[in-house]
Amino acid sequence: MPATERHIVIPYRKNRGNMVPGEVRESSNPESARRLAASMASRYEAVAAYCMQVDTETGDMTSPALIVGHGPIPEMIID
Repeated sequence: MPATERHIVIPYRKNRGNMVPGEVRESSNPESARRLAASMASRYEAVAAYCMQVDTETGDMTSPALIVGHGPIPEMIID
């Protein structure tokens, strides 16, 4: 099971009282994810950077671990 560590940044906006995710951005490492999240924080209601392991063959992933968050970040639910 070849797994790779992935880092993503997700901005959130309010829509009809609910927090909805925007376009997911990928980063090359945790520090660049932190910097990207910080740079986006003033333009969104909330921004979160996550790290997870992804199996490159099956696409399965571990539960995301929060690297950094700005604002009221909703709980991430993975099916």
